[in-house]
Amino acid sequence: MISLKLSNAHILGMIMAYLLGFFIMPFVIFFAKKNNLVDKPNERKIHHGPIARLGGIAIWSSFMIAFLLLVVLSYYPYGKLLSGILLGGSLMFLLGLIDDIYGLNAKFKLMIQIAIASIVFFLGISVDTIYNPFGEPLHLGIVISYIVTILWVVGISNALNFIDGVDGLAGSIVTISSVTLGLIAVAMTPTNAISALIAFILAGSMLAFLTYNFHPAKIFMGDSGSLFAGFLLATLSITGVMKSPELTMFVPFFILSVPIIDITFSSLRRIAKGVSPFTPDAEHLHHKLLHAGCTQNQTVLILSTVAVISGAIASFIVGTPLKFFIYAILISVIMLLLSFMASKNKD
Repeated sequence: MISLKLSNAHILGMIMAYLLGFFIMPFVIFFAKKNNLVDKPNERKIHHGPIARLGGIAIWSSFMIAFLLLVVLSYYPYGKLLSGILLGGSLMFLLGLIDDIYGLNAKFKLMIQIAIASIVFFLGISVDTIYNPFGEPLHLGIVISYIVTILWVVGISNALNFIDGVDGLAGSIVTISSVTLGLIAVAMTPTNAISALIAFILAGSMLAFLTYNFHPAKIFMGDSGSLFAGFLLATLSITGVMKSPELTMFVPFFILSVPIIDITFSSLRRIAKGVSPFTPDAEHLHHKLLHAGCTQNQTVLILSTVAVISGAIASFIVGTPLKFFIYAILISVIMLLLSFMASKNKD
């Protein structure tokens, strides 16, 4: 009964999160500008003029309110892993918000991220097995499981922050990735209703953000938004397909291919130069495309296409039925068109 109710709640949650985010975002923009909480241009950034940087507030608020409204409507998604996802995501959001407002040392912020990831590990969100093509799956001991889980959660959380450098890019990647995770969760046997619900609500919140983040952006998601969204994608992938002892445990690497490739090469490049992997620079994937002559919109289109293709490969691996693709694509196209129209009508 609960699975049936949740299956009816997926798209409802997505639409509710979109509408809530759409109406909350202008208030956040006003508040950020009034209190000078803006991102100012510099030699590493490509935008012109100060832009509000607290988009994460609207993303987190619309997500949580939509979720709570579904609970009130009796779509109660109980589950032992749910508390870890919501608690950890909220703590990541709070950490990012403090950083957006006051600025935090990178090493201190990393330590807090590890602490948050440790909390959710002990709440049951962990990578327990690794696929072995030559025999039985490898069951990880608690120490190795802890290390792998921390690396994945902290790495993906920061990867979203790394690619947040072009209007509409991070939001588009999160939307595509969350919809793909939601589709796979719905198609799994048995259906992972909780993961699907959270994934679709995140997609709705992110689409609302994109309404104001398409070029030219009126607001940035900031660390509060990127850490929150990255954490949700990381934990949803763990509680879903990465729990499988089969080849499908590698599916998240396809779904999150764009941020994973970017953070991997960025970190290796910085280490090779003898600097911290968290030292900011202007050599990310999107920077290279811009330097090659692409516009911001073309850059977003190219990297989003890569994300869609990678997501399609991931869905093919797990055997997601075609009808789910058509359903999600129609919903996403309609909402993206609404976002695009709204962005064209902005002041």
